[in-house]
Amino acid sequence: MSPLEQLTFALPSELAGTLRAAVDVGDYASEGEIVREALDEWSRARADDAAKLEWLREAVRVGDESGPGIPAVEVFAEVRAMIEDIRAGRA
Repeated sequence: MSPLEQLTFALPSELAGTLRAAVDVGDYASEGEIVREALDEWSRARADDAAKLEWLREAVRVGDESGPGIPAVEVFAEVRAMIEDIRAGRA
């Protein structure tokens, strides 16, 4: 485990009360344990968000490099025509 560093910060009364209540009922051993867990989850969420953003950037790059796009109006017209063909038994 890495060395511990003590930090001091202020919380709104409601949050402080929520932390104390979780410790009082035995859900956590200390308020610090709750804060550490919350920071771990926050760090994981930030890492997940960064990975998703990188995936999106890569998808945009691949799309940009794939050539010119097709206007949505044309795509929907093709799809509607395909649906009509299927319904009419022509497909």
